[in-house]
Amino acid sequence: MKRKRWITNLLTKSAVASEERAQRQWLLRTAFLVTLLTGAVFAGAYLGARAERHSLAAERGHVAVAHNGAAVPLTGSFAPVVKAALPAVVSISSSRTVKAEDAAPLFNDPFFRQFFGQQAPNGKPRAQREQGLGSGVIIGADGLILTNNHVIADASEVKVSLGDKRELNARVIGADPQTDIAVIKVDAKDLPTLPWADSANVEVGDLTLAIGNPFGVGKTVTMGIVSATGRGNLGIEDYEDFIQTDAAINPGNSGGALINTRGELIGINTAILADGTRGNQGVGFAVPSNLAQHVMQQILKQGKVTRGYLGVQIQEVTPALAKAFQLREPGGALIGDVTADSPAAQAGLSKGDVIVSVNGQNVGDSRSLRLRISQMAPGTEVRLTLLRNGNTRDVKVKLGELPGTVARANLEGKEENILAGVTVDDLTPQIARQMNLPASVRGALVVEVQDGTAADTAGLQRGDVIQEVNRQSISNAAEFARAVKQAGTQPLLLLVNRQGRTSFVVIER
Repeated sequence: MKRKRWITNLLTKSAVASEERAQRQWLLRTAFLVTLLTGAVFAGAYLGARAERHSLAAERGHVAVAHNGAAVPLTGSFAPVVKAALPAVVSISSSRTVKAEDAAPLFNDPFFRQFFGQQAPNGKPRAQREQGLGSGVIIGADGLILTNNHVIADASEVKVSLGDKRELNARVIGADPQTDIAVIKVDAKDLPTLPWADSANVEVGDLTLAIGNPFGVGKTVTMGIVSATGRGNLGIEDYEDFIQTDAAINPGNSGGALINTRGELIGINTAILADGTRGNQGVGFAVPSNLAQHVMQQILKQGKVTRGYLGVQIQEVTPALAKAFQLREPGGALIGDVTADSPAAQAGLSKGDVIVSVNGQNVGDSRSLRLRISQMAPGTEVRLTLLRNGNTRDVKVKLGELPGTVARANLEGKEENILAGVTVDDLTPQIARQMNLPASVRGALVVEVQDGTAADTAGLQRGDVIQEVNRQSISNAAEFARAVKQAGTQPLLLLVNRQGRTSFVVIER
């Protein structure tokens, strides 16, 4: 009995061992087949990628391969892209004479100083030399360079350092403070340039490279992604359609290039949100290449930027406003006011109208309407679709020309003009908010008063908002210039709003 049991047990173990050997053999055969199949797949993928890489390398100089419609680095390195792009990005140094003085707390705000430089409205200034550093992008082989307006604004001297170590004097061709774009030129030939990208095709998540001269340390490249597109209502510029990126952008990067992985220019680096510090916080903004190119072409063709003018004050349609105006959903631009005798007034637009489309294209918000109108030429006839009292109607409007900054030459250089030495600009909603002024305040913003002039003696100060000239209300800088011209050599009675309080100022010869 014991022997029988032993044999049974032995046979059982032998059967198990045999079964285990069979399983091991089956697993080995399966693993071998899987290895062969995997090798074949990877070999096919490698050969396909290699063929595609060679095909694209011939087309793009070994920069990138296409993968699901996007550009990705060949070997995990952006070196080929950077080597091609670096020579087309330059360093810019500028010098200007500024007036430094003790300022009120409001004017110590770095944000507010972008409109007034280093001079605040109170106290007696003293002149000093200021050096500025920035970057630029060569967009013409003949020496045409794109940069930010704030890099070269009011500069008495602008120098450009090229990639080959040459330092050349540059002259300012033109600038547009409202988008912070400027065009300068150096006398040179056969310079490297950056190709333009269509910024309308930029998408959130795209890889980006920022190139510039941060803190003056030298040409620097940083990498990030597109964090957002169409950023606006930030109060940085008058016309905002920023590409937001987390690529490190610091002081000195202004005017530099934001490129894609094909080495194409998608934007001009302009600003950062620094939260009270000077360094990068991962929130940088660039003017899209399409907007920058549009501004540049106007500067080159006509020496200035002209914009279409509708003549309305518009605001966002919030969910509460949408409900109040019987709209199905928030969207469009709500008209809060219509300027008298403007194109909008002549076309019959009214307060409470909601503009929902322009020439058949939907208006997402007030910012997009403002941008679209501003990029149309004065005299253009547009078809606006409105919602009024729940009803839809189409209105044709012939756009006027947006009143711009009153040039200094318009108010100085004439002995008979008692406001010589005074420079004014339109009071934008962004500046009004910074000055804590009600949205209803209209007028001309004083941006400079020269020492020893009649206006200086009378007490007119930088930061004042002139609301009346000789008891005549004015809404902007252009109206102010006309009123001053009409007054001739007669004394001027100005109603001035200074930090929310109004008072009269008399200016005599």
